Amino acid sequence: MHDRTATGGDLALVGARLRTNTGEHHDATAILIRRGRIASIGDDDAVRAEASAAAIPVRDVSGATVTPGLFDSHTHPHWAAEVTDGVDLGGLGTIDELREALAAEHARLPEGAWLRGWNLEYEPFEATGMRGDLLEDAAPGRPVALICYDLHTALGTAPALAAAGIAGARDFDDASEVVVDADGSPTGELREPTAYNLLFDAAPKPSPDEERDALRDMFRRLAAAGLTGGAIMDGKDRTVELLAELEGRGELDHRVTVHHWHAVGDTDDDVARVVAAKDRRGRLWQTGAIKLFSDGVIDTGTAWLHAPDACGDGRASFWPSWERYAEVVRAYHDAGMLIATHAVGDYAVSRVLDVYAALPPREGLPFHSIEHLEVLSDADVERLRQLAGLGATASMQPLHMQWRAADGSDNWAVRLGPGRDATGYRARDVLDAGATLVLGSDWPVAQYDPRLGMAWARGRRTPGDPSAHVFEPSQRLTGEEALLAYTLWPARARGHGDRGVISVGAVADLTVWGADPVEATPDELPEVPIRLTVVDGRAVHEA
Repeated sequence: MHDRTATGGDLALVGARLRTNTGEHHDATAILIRRGRIASIGDDDAVRAEASAAAIPVRDVSGATVTPGLFDSHTHPHWAAEVTDGVDLGGLGTIDELREALAAEHARLPEGAWLRGWNLEYEPFEATGMRGDLLEDAAPGRPVALICYDLHTALGTAPALAAAGIAGARDFDDASEVVVDADGSPTGELREPTAYNLLFDAAPKPSPDEERDALRDMFRRLAAAGLTGGAIMDGKDRTVELLAELEGRGELDHRVTVHHWHAVGDTDDDVARVVAAKDRRGRLWQTGAIKLFSDGVIDTGTAWLHAPDACGDGRASFWPSWERYAEVVRAYHDAGMLIATHAVGDYAVSRVLDVYAALPPREGLPFHSIEHLEVLSDADVERLRQLAGLGATASMQPLHMQWRAADGSDNWAVRLGPGRDATGYRARDVLDAGATLVLGSDWPVAQYDPRLGMAWARGRRTPGDPSAHVFEPSQRLTGEEALLAYTLWPARARGHGDRGVISVGAVADLTVWGADPVEATPDELPEVPIRLTVVDGRAVHEA
């Protein structure tokens, strides 16, 4: 297998329309790449001549638009490779529909295999609560393990719970929970990863080769949508091992930053171990980043809110000790690491900002991010404005509005209570407050396609349906802002001066579009073809 770890590729693109993110090279139509970096930008004839002299292959993109490579600022490709191996339950809104889908999968699977499902929605269980016994007859005797679309709740049937040794409530270091009946029997609902990992850890695992190849193929799927890189927000030692192995085999087609997942129960020794490994990196991957949780999600009442939700929930941190969260953040900050904190609820955002504001300056290093910021009060937006000088990044996913209902009947809006849904996904207000805004998918929570993510950020309604309800139209982004939030702004947020732009010396991560993504309407954008995806000077996808 050819080793591509030492140098990048050589390539020339001609016949292009360039969106450079630099304000320069307005009339240029061609790019020359040497060893994975942009060597020159000019007209077709000049670049063809340079390429010919150096025996570099030339691709005529015939008027396509070339932008800096798209970067997903919040994604879980390693996890997704495993999770999406099961049956997709997205869009199934009743128990009967779920039972039918599970029965079909049960009939297909060999005896003894677990039935895995993903993208499970909360709405089918609104009247009953989440109960595994409602689904057991669809797959008699077979362990069934399902995960909700937001990756914060799982559901298991009795055979699966038994295989995992889950017989009743348990105490956890964080806000995770094995939900039980009045008699102490588990219902099958498992809230948050520490609880539901008990279930999934009991399920059969792929072989190491299968796991590696699944991650390789996942990156290739992402490349077909124009993505050249992303921030992995659930990093673990195994993730790093797989990235190193793929790169050594010449099979890594993505530029990634791995955020190590810090669990609430991790000790000072665990922190020291992660810090000691913070400089591990390859040509296309790097560590040195951390992911923490401050709260959960609105749908299960585990988001941390200024005021209780309609069910009386939402007033608890994911951490039993918020002081411990601050200690951990300070330790990673002092070690020079980049921190991302999950904060869905408005109070969670304000408390994380308070901790960030107390950190000492770090010369020459980028500042930390808050992930999601799903609901924000006016006071929280003002707090962002006051702390804009910190350089904090707001990492948001307007794409997640796809589960909202125009009449506010969706579980998210009902949980929040009357009127509070209007405080959701305030991307425009966050940007105007002076925060660095980056966009992502949270894949496999939502679709990984950045065209869809940009369309939702711009239109705030279902793309392709002009009659669809627009959620908070004042929060819409422009076409240029949406592209910048997938290219230049993520690069700046991570301290990279040579990414997110098309300029001489920049890394050659490029996305080639069949039409200009800025000029295309939000309805047109998801259908714009991705002609070519280039990572480190190599064409990793070509339509």
